[in-house]
Amino acid sequence: MAHVQITMLDGRTTEQKRRAAKRMTEVLQEELNVNPEKLTIAFVEVPRDSYASNGTLISDRESPK
Repeated sequence: MAHVQITMLDGRTTEQKRRAAKRMTEVLQEELNVNPEKLTIAFVEVPRDSYASNGTLISDRESPK
């Protein structure tokens, strides 16, 4: 069994995640011989005010819209 967890800022659509899951499954099957039926993928979406880089919240670094 294999499990992939992707942590990312929120804002992606369901369709984007659907396509990413399909492509990651194909790559892992081809490159690592992972059985697709035994692969799970989790998308963990983090709000911009809960993610920091270089000591600064991402929400503080973005310009107001």
